[in-house]
Amino acid sequence: MALIEFRDVKKAFGPKVVYRGLNLEVERGEALTVIGGSGQGKSVMIKMLVGLLSVDAGTISFDGQVISGLDERGFARVRRRIGLLFQGGALFDSLTVGENVAFGLRELGERDETVIRERVEESLGYVGLEGSSELWPASLSGGMKKRVGLARAIAVRPEVLLYDEPTTGLDPVNIARITDLIQHLQRTLDVTSIVVTHDMPSAFRISDRIAMIHGGGIIFSGTPRELASAEDPRVRDFVHGNVPENEDPSAVMESGA
Repeated sequence: MALIEFRDVKKAFGPKVVYRGLNLEVERGEALTVIGGSGQGKSVMIKMLVGLLSVDAGTISFDGQVISGLDERGFARVRRRIGLLFQGGALFDSLTVGENVAFGLRELGERDETVIRERVEESLGYVGLEGSSELWPASLSGGMKKRVGLARAIAVRPEVLLYDEPTTGLDPVNIARITDLIQHLQRTLDVTSIVVTHDMPSAFRISDRIAMIHGGGIIFSGTPRELASAEDPRVRDFVHGNVPENEDPSAVMESGA
C-alpha cells in the first residue's frame, strides 16, 4: 500500500479549476518530484496534503487513513509526521534562528529545554549551519534562510518531507547546495520526500520518480530516464524549455505558481 494516495481529487478557486481529477501515489521511502508549469497546482497539491487547503471532491489518504475530511485536530496529528519547507523559508523575523528551528517542537508540546536545544543543534548540523542559533533571520542570505526552514522541518523528525520550490530565487551555488542537501537528507534520515519544482536539473538529480501535472491532472509519472525519453509533446516541451506554439508565454509568466 502506498504511503500517500490522491484519488480523483478535484479543486477549484471560483472559476479557476486547478484539478479535474488528481490521481497520484507516493511510495514509502521514495523521492518523488512533481513538475509542471506555473499555475498548474503543484503547491496546491502539497497544501491539500497537510490540510492548509481543503479538497472539493475525491480523497487524500495517508498511511491507509483518509485524511481529506479531517478537522483541525485530526490534521494536527498528521502534521506531526510531515515536515514542510515553504517557498521562502517562512521564518519568523522576531525569533532567532534557534527559536525558529525550535518552533515546531514547541508547537507539538515538547517542554524539555535540553531536548529542544539538542534537537535544534542537531538539525542545524544536518543543514550545515552549526553554531548559528543566535543569528537573526535578517542577517541571513536567501540560501541560508531556506536551510534554516529545512532545519525547522526536520527538527520534529518527520516521516515525510515536503519541499515547495526549494531552489526558487537562489543563485547557482545555493541551488547546488540545496539539491545536495535534499539528497543527503533522503539518505541520512530515510524519509519519504515530495519535491515541488520547475528546476529540471535538480529534479533529475534528486528523484526516484518524477510526475508532471498539466491540465488538472497527472500526465506523466516515471523515472528520470523515462522522463528524458518521453514522447508526449507537452512533457518534452516542458523538460526542454520550449513554449508550445499555441501558448502565450506572457500568460504563463503572469499565472503564478
